[in-house]
Amino acid sequence: MTTSPLDILKKYWNFSTFREPQTEIINSVLEGNDALALMPTGGGKSICYQVPAMVKDGICLVISPLIALMNDQVNQLKNKGIKAIALTGNLTLNDTADIFDNCEFGGYKFLYLSPERLQNYWILERIKNLNINLIAIDEAHCISQWGHDFRPSYLQINVLKEIFPTVPFLAVTASATAQVQADILKQLKLTNPKIFTTSFERKNIAYKVISTETPLYFLKNNLKNDSSISIIYVRNRKACVEISTNLNEYGISATYFHGGLTYAEKEKNMNLWMTEKVQTIVATNAFGMGIDKPNVRKVFHTQMPENIENYYQEAGRAGRDGEWAEAILVLNPSETDSYTHLFFKTIPTVADTKLIYRKLCSYFQVGYGEQPSESFPFSIQKFCQVYDFDILKTLNVLQFLDRQSILSFEISTSEKYWLQFTAESSEVIAYYEKNIEDEAIISAILRTYYGIFDESVSINPYKIAEQTKLTYTNIINCLERLQKRGLAAFKNYHNDSLVTFTEMREDDRTINRVSRNLEQQTDLKKEQLKAILQYINDDSGCKSAYIQTYFDEKKHKKCGICSYCLNNEKPTIKIDKIAYKILKFLSNNPSSVAEIEQHLKLKPAEVLTAAEILLEHQKIRLIAGNKLEIIN
Repeated sequence: MTTSPLDILKKYWNFSTFREPQTEIINSVLEGNDALALMPTGGGKSICYQVPAMVKDGICLVISPLIALMNDQVNQLKNKGIKAIALTGNLTLNDTADIFDNCEFGGYKFLYLSPERLQNYWILERIKNLNINLIAIDEAHCISQWGHDFRPSYLQINVLKEIFPTVPFLAVTASATAQVQADILKQLKLTNPKIFTTSFERKNIAYKVISTETPLYFLKNNLKNDSSISIIYVRNRKACVEISTNLNEYGISATYFHGGLTYAEKEKNMNLWMTEKVQTIVATNAFGMGIDKPNVRKVFHTQMPENIENYYQEAGRAGRDGEWAEAILVLNPSETDSYTHLFFKTIPTVADTKLIYRKLCSYFQVGYGEQPSESFPFSIQKFCQVYDFDILKTLNVLQFLDRQSILSFEISTSEKYWLQFTAESSEVIAYYEKNIEDEAIISAILRTYYGIFDESVSINPYKIAEQTKLTYTNIINCLERLQKRGLAAFKNYHNDSLVTFTEMREDDRTINRVSRNLEQQTDLKKEQLKAILQYINDDSGCKSAYIQTYFDEKKHKKCGICSYCLNNEKPTIKIDKIAYKILKFLSNNPSSVAEIEQHLKLKPAEVLTAAEILLEHQKIRLIAGNKLEIIN
């Protein structure tokens, strides 16, 4: 008896129904069709390929650009009892072979890998041996040169179409203009694809732009008598710590998250927020991918987002449960001018890119025509001090070169560990035979990392901890003991980045090949800057409608609850009477927006507009369970 998609959804996801248009997408995939699905952040894109892959025999191949996102999805699937695995970095040849053996013979349902892996002939040969039932391309906008995160490595994906011509492809993304959508279909070479799009309208989110000389005071005042679960997005790590500290001193529980934290610190801070031991998390855009917390009521931005695409995705982490939520862009009036100035100061030219690339090669003593096999720990601050480069411009160059696959630039990797046994193998064996507490650790290292007696090897202490059933601290203590005894050289590069040269150095010839891409990306970023500035500064229309127009959505209307609509539009409904009804209803018991709609038989827009005004005038507040109550 064949298991239905709904049976799979109920068994593993504990949902009784699909959202629109999940059913149509899943059915199309099961019929063998190629498809492009454009769904908002939190709209359930992953279910659209995970469910049909579970229905069919074989394994689903998922192409994803971010290691963190891959690991997050793999962990979520494992927690549901579904066999999934990711082909990520720092794996030995034997580790990679083991992963493919497990996928081929071990009953795995999902294999996640980055598009860069498809450039490896041996990887492609192993993929050919798998019983692939579906190929999913996550963050599909990355394949388009007109997308906001173009990665040329995504152009390699269409080779899979030649290898698996009858296997359905499903490309998914949360944000793509009409031009980007057309480019996705073209670059992936999809066959008669079905296109599924949902509206960019989020009816339950009130988009607001607030201009104030004191953004921090606004945050404190907004959150003071409000138990809303919130995210505050900032642009740098320093602001994360400072704002979090300020909020805590003011009596608002907060923590922070950025790329420079250790793995343990990230886990600790994220769990504090996820379990609601703290109300607010202050974060850079390193936070959010794969985070599924439905009851976030407020998402703040205290600095200008790079573009509408990023802002829409980050703002969309509010109100995933469908209840009332706010996306508040709160800026000092001088912010737009300073950001615009910084943008043009730090956007690199082709000449900048050639110079920085050439100096980077010199910095690591890479000769012309060479391609080192090792990776280099890297401090961008020290590099820029040596050559008197602007840090932000240099960062933009390195990120561009990474997207072009000229080099791999892992920014703020938090922890990188390198180990080499400097003693003879007989001495190492003699050591662990006398030190039983370290035997399991050393044995796991020797089994996992070949060549560790010949050269320094990048190791993963968390993986060793998992293999040995010991703690991370146990592993680090063992490695430090080995170094103290003179048996090994152990290095921990904390908070350094890592640079790997993926092409032979040819200076100008290397950059000339991708110079046109740089120019196109620069033009695109200028247009995106213009669009986000217009969103902030234009007081002539609805903010929600502006976002829909940006994404080429033709049919839209004023939302009635954004900062423009509340301040400029004459209400078409008698808000005062509705507000009175809501206050009277809440005098009995705190209630959710949905409960108010149901009992008072009001339309969603009526309740949201009235509730918004009552919240702003501090007549009501949001409490635990996403309920509204009267402030006495």
